[in-house]
Amino acid sequence: MKNEKISTVQLAPDLKICRILNGMWQTAGGHGAIDPDLAVSEMRSYHDSGFTTWDMADIYGPAEEYLGEFRRRLAKKNEKELDNVQALTKFVPNPGPMTRTIVEHHIDKSIRRMNVKTIDAIQFHWWDYNDTRYLDALHHLSKLRDEGKIKHLALTNFDTERIETMVENGFKLVSNQVQYSIIDRRPEIKMVPFCQKHGMKLLTYGTLLGGFLSEKYLGKSESARYDLDTLSLQKYKQMIDAWGGWNLFQELLAVLDSVAKKHHVSIANVAARYVLDKPAVAGVIIGVRLGISEHRSDNMRVFGLELDRDDNDSIDAVTSRSHDLFTRIGDCGDEYR
Repeated sequence: MKNEKISTVQLAPDLKICRILNGMWQTAGGHGAIDPDLAVSEMRSYHDSGFTTWDMADIYGPAEEYLGEFRRRLAKKNEKELDNVQALTKFVPNPGPMTRTIVEHHIDKSIRRMNVKTIDAIQFHWWDYNDTRYLDALHHLSKLRDEGKIKHLALTNFDTERIETMVENGFKLVSNQVQYSIIDRRPEIKMVPFCQKHGMKLLTYGTLLGGFLSEKYLGKSESARYDLDTLSLQKYKQMIDAWGGWNLFQELLAVLDSVAKKHHVSIANVAARYVLDKPAVAGVIIGVRLGISEHRSDNMRVFGLELDRDDNDSIDAVTSRSHDLFTRIGDCGDEYR
């Protein structure tokens, strides 16, 4: 382990982010009741620890409003400190007509809620590929970027085929947000090579499988769905089942535990570092249960962790015996369509 120091990366020439992003999907519900005042106070603790990059969405309940209140409180203490906050949100419309008026209405709403003049990055998501009006939305988003309401245009859960169409149509995109973990390595098949060729980055979620990649589940019997108390655990249990099942997952946890003990870190640290070391990956998004639980000190250890060849070989020896999720599920984002 090297000395722990916050690691950053240039997502774009004028946008530097922390390589561990604070994921705010848990404010949308299904992860425990959140006290708004306590949540905003906790955001300051993350910021002061160096975790300054926030990932949210217009569909994550009050996430954007929390960010706006956090910025107001921060400005009262030191307005210059606002320059050190990076706020990435998502535009997730229902498929349908995408006029300039409709798109701008949603972006203006996010700007007001987040209390910003310009959004660092809009990560666009579209539910139905059969409705190609997502290209209309991208056209209007690009105009809003050129006019200064958005700094950068990015994507969430688009597959390689669709992004290739976007690039061919001249759209400038900085990143795609995808599910990527030790067990779900579908991005490596098509997405990573495409991103490397076109200078795009990946922001990854599901990297800790909602908490399954931790000591808590090591050596434990398989949980029934009704025993899993968050939507994330329920979701990623399905991924574990598709990947190879609970017994193989226990073998993986045992190997990860051995690697973690070798480096004096946690299983979650190893899981995050493994993905951060992959080509095209700019950062991993780790969910924050604001005011309920926090793992800042543990997450900090990821930055000083260096996995060696033996570590990676021992991990890959287990994962090589799993099912091919690309064949079973498809490319990035196909699990939503």
